[in-house]
Formats: sequence, C-alpha cells, structure tokens
Amino acid sequence: MDTRNTFDQVGDHGRPEQVGPPISTSATEVYQRPTQQQDNPSGFSHQQWRTLRLAFEGVLLALCGYLLGVAGLPPLFGPPGGGTAEVVATDSETGVNALQSSSGDDTVDLGETLAGPETNLTADTGANSTPGAGVSVVIGRADWTTGYFQAALFKALLEELGYAVSEPGNQEHPPKDIYPLMALGQIDFWTNTWNPIHTSFLEGTLDDGTTISSVVSPIGSLLPASGLEGIVINSSVVADQQVTSLAQINDDPDLVSLFDPDGNGKANIYGCPDGWGCADVINETIQFNGWENLEQVQDDYNTMVADSIAKVEAGVPTLQYTWSPSGYLTSLRPGDNVQWLSLGGRERVLDGSITPDRDFNDAQPPALGPACTADPCWLGWVAADIGVTARDDFLAANPSARALFEEVQLKVLDVALANVKYDTGETTEEDIARHAREWMSENRGQVDAWLAAARSAR
Repeated sequence: MDTRNTFDQVGDHGRPEQVGPPISTSATEVYQRPTQQQDNPSGFSHQQWRTLRLAFEGVLLALCGYLLGVAGLPPLFGPPGGGTAEVVATDSETGVNALQSSSGDDTVDLGETLAGPETNLTADTGANSTPGAGVSVVIGRADWTTGYFQAALFKALLEELGYAVSEPGNQEHPPKDIYPLMALGQIDFWTNTWNPIHTSFLEGTLDDGTTISSVVSPIGSLLPASGLEGIVINSSVVADQQVTSLAQINDDPDLVSLFDPDGNGKANIYGCPDGWGCADVINETIQFNGWENLEQVQDDYNTMVADSIAKVEAGVPTLQYTWSPSGYLTSLRPGDNVQWLSLGGRERVLDGSITPDRDFNDAQPPALGPACTADPCWLGWVAADIGVTARDDFLAANPSARALFEEVQLKVLDVALANVKYDTGETTEEDIARHAREWMSENRGQVDAWLAAARSAR
C-alpha cells in the first residue's frame, strides 16, 4: 500500500532516490535576477509557482471528480472526524498467548506491551492523561509512500497518550508480508489496510495453521470508501483512437500494437509489484474476461509510474494502474492528460466466481464524467475502505489505543495535501513526522476530542 510530482525511485524498503527534473529552490536560481526578486518577495520563480499550482490543481481536480461521484463518502471540506461508519470488524477473544517479537531495533517483549500501563490521572477529569506510559508499540508501514502520513499521524497521537512507538520506517512491508508479521506478534498495528482487496491476506494462514484473521482485525473507519483504483490511459490516445474501454483494446489488434513495446503481441498494463492486492486483481480481471491480448507488467511501482509519466508527456501510448488519494494524480491528471479507462461494462467486473472475496460488480461505479472513457465508469474495483488493522491481544490490553483507532477519521484531502508536500521534495522521515505534527496543530480541537475519548476508555 508511492508518489511524486518530482518522482522518487524507491529502493530497499521504499527509501526514495529522486529522479526526474527537480523543483529547484537553489539560491542561484531564486536570486539570479534582483528585479524579479523585488517583484516576487516569496523568492519563488514564475516556473516554480506554476509547478506548485499545477500540482495542487491536479490533485484537487482528480479528487473532486471522484468525491462527487462516490456514494456515502464523507464531505471533502468538513471538519475532520465526520460521521462514524460501521466498524468493519471487532477484536476476537482468541486467548492467544503473548509472543516475543524480534525484529531489529523493534525487539519488543509483548508480555511487557500487554502489561497494564502506568497511571497518571489528570486533575480535572480523573482520566489517565498518559494511559500508554510504559507500553512499547511496534507500528508497521506500507511500502507505498501515500500511506506514510497516516503512519506518522498515529505514531504522534499514540505518543501523546504516553506510548513508546517505534519508527514507522523500521517495519515497512507489502501487504503479503505485513499481515503474517502482525499475526506472529512482530508488529502491533498498521494504518494501510485497503478493504476489500486485502481480505485475502487476512484470510491467509501461518505455518502452524493459525488463520491470520483469528488474531488480527481491521478496526475503525479511518478513510471510508476513499480508495479509488483503476487504469489510466493517455487522453490524446483516447481522442485519436476513440478508445472507450479495456475490452475494446483487447479485441482490436491495432490498439494492442499501440501498447505493445516489447512486440510480444500483448498490450502492456503497468500494474503493481508482487505482494500488492492490486496485482492480483489485475491478473484475475484479465483471466475472468478471457483477455488473451493483455498482460500486466510488474516492477517497482515508482519506476513504472515515472516511465508512464514520461510517455504521457511525450505522447507515447501507455496503460498505468494508479489510485487516489495519491500525489501521482498531480502528474497523471484524469480529465486532463489522462483518463480513467473503463473495463467496458458491469459484466467485465469481477463477480466473485474466481475469488469469492472479489465480488465487485454489485457496487455502483463512480460518476467520473469526462475524467473517464465511458459513463458509467466501470474501473474494476470498489471504492476501498482505508484503515487500521491491529493484533487482537494488543487491542484488548490497550483500550486507549483501541478507542483511538475507532475514533480517528480523516478526509481524503488531508492525505492528498500531505502527499503533495512529499511530492514536492519534503521526503525525509523528519519531514513526514512534521507533516503529521502540523496537521495535528491545525486540527487541535478534533485531535483533543480523539485523545479525550482514548483517555476515557476502559
């Protein structure tokens, strides 16, 4: 469960290395024309302001088009928190014994973690102001950068409750690894579950036969119905070739050849790395429809998306999987230089006949209008609930953390704007932590309400 206007190429555990033309803020460039500096006291050049403006406009254009069309999504600009959606799952009373975790710097004795916290009562309410004092918590993080903000936010929130929380980057993994690690006790929680596409990971089993979902549960409604996923195509190709659907591309040899750079007779869909749920959905969709002239290319996601951005800018046909909320949509802008690509109809969407958990065709498609190649726009995914998943025994032993997970709800715009900051060069771990602290400062009233509920939990 990454992103950039100046895109980063992700190496081990998602550590970014900048590629592509950077947004320069060097003293030479900013101050090379004193007269311009006097007229522009901000210090940014005209091109820099234009780049930043396009970044914000791009992400807002894509988000607004999506949010207007997805039923049940909380308001875009309302106060954080909003209405409370139904909790996807609750903790199960499994009676699982505490385990010893050993994972580098995050070695944690879960016997200590699950022990009762120290008491520090507030004078006004009698509630414990730091219910997590003395408790160590290991947080996991997705290996896509659009989830970094949520992890940093929960680390900061838990620390205000007194918990000692590990650095999120110490445990950065794809979904196929994170859930077994949680089930084994090496990670207590993460904030990057995408339901329903992660359901199959939760239903996996450990070597001893333990079902992951028997000891690990999704909790709360952090970003309900907020994850829009699909394939985008160059707007110029749509206009020139009158493309309306992925099914049309599969059935037309001339269209297949446009997206077949390796000449193997199959159109390339630049998809997802192994271990991401979207990779399985793309392959299963191709299988379900009997599309023999399409194939998914799997590689490092940032490498693929940077290549697709370059192709779109050069007018070279490309098919690229992407999602929202993310900063990718500042460069691949649906309704501008790309369009969402419809599969071709409800009958093309997975119906659960191959994998029962992937019954997506009963959901209403988003109303994306001219940002999609067809209306209605059958993208092939339902709008995902993005949220927290945690160990059941951790939740049972830490009611304050549990209450916090249940209370926190964000707006898509909160995450998208944090992504834009990352995409414009604020990419260090210190930057990400600062983004979370700044958001908390700007939304202090709501944050205090969440923390009060957590402190009152029993």
